[in-house]
Amino acid sequence: MNSRVLSCFSLALLSSSIFLSTQSVAAENNEGIVVYNAQHENLVKSWVDGFTKETGIKVTLRNGDDSELGNQLVQEGSASPADVFLTENSPSMVLVDNAKLFAPLDAATLKQVPAEFRPAHGRWIGIAARSTVFVYNPTKLSEQQLPKSLMDLAKPEWKGRWAASPSGADFQAIVSAMLALKGEQATLDWLKAMKANFVAYKGNSTVMKAVNAGQIDGGVIYHYYRFVDQSKTGENSKNTQLYYFKHQDPGAFVSLSGGGVLASSKHKEQAQAFIKWITGKEGQEQLRTNNAFEYAVGVNAASNPKLVPLKDLDAPKVEPSTLNSKKVIELMTQAGLL
Repeated sequence: MNSRVLSCFSLALLSSSIFLSTQSVAAENNEGIVVYNAQHENLVKSWVDGFTKETGIKVTLRNGDDSELGNQLVQEGSASPADVFLTENSPSMVLVDNAKLFAPLDAATLKQVPAEFRPAHGRWIGIAARSTVFVYNPTKLSEQQLPKSLMDLAKPEWKGRWAASPSGADFQAIVSAMLALKGEQATLDWLKAMKANFVAYKGNSTVMKAVNAGQIDGGVIYHYYRFVDQSKTGENSKNTQLYYFKHQDPGAFVSLSGGGVLASSKHKEQAQAFIKWITGKEGQEQLRTNNAFEYAVGVNAASNPKLVPLKDLDAPKVEPSTLNSKKVIELMTQAGLL
């Protein structure tokens, strides 16, 4: 074999090697990421569709609820197939973070969300938010009769007149905020009074339906349930109104939905890119236009114009990384609510 032929042969081998190497990297990248998702499926699907269209990175969703997926991640530990965790409420993020399962988020991602909507440590971030409200039936309660504070629902005059879904992650997040704001003893006292006063339903939408049907005067839920129903037929909310406690009351608590990258992820670059995309301009814009009716939390991001602006809610300041789901479950069990 002469030198010219040998040179061409060597070049062919090198080109083949580069091609195979590139194919290998592409194949690895095309594996995409696995997202354990406890957020609303329609909202996250719109995020996934937009992200994949822009980046080409595939996303596989495994849907469940906050507590279920949070506990699953803790059990799986470093063997988890998950790359990203998304929640509706932050206590499950705290649960996973306390197990030291999150990787630090990129600095550029953290800059996209104001400090009040993310924990200071930077291992997870707010991706959306929802406000606590009191949904009520105006034929049962006048504006003058509404509770001035969430704490008022512990008073004897509210016996049998209000509802909640204590087994849900939503309500437990509200109690987590109460614990952070009022302390353990006041929270336990309130929960014991709640046990005597309230009527239990399974799910916030069921609470709203009961209020709408006149079965109960009012209930503690998140704001978007009524907005979502009103955007459809309105049949489950037409006889209801929302009352915002404001005044930095525990009942004005704004719950953060969280997102984080698992430290055990084998696709960290793609996982980091996904969190950056959903907290960035394109992802937060979808909160303005999507029918999930949750609040956008990105810097200068606008929420759906039908919502009461976040700045007008006068919500209490709660450091999201302090919300303690384990303690809340312990107190709610002690009060006989779980």
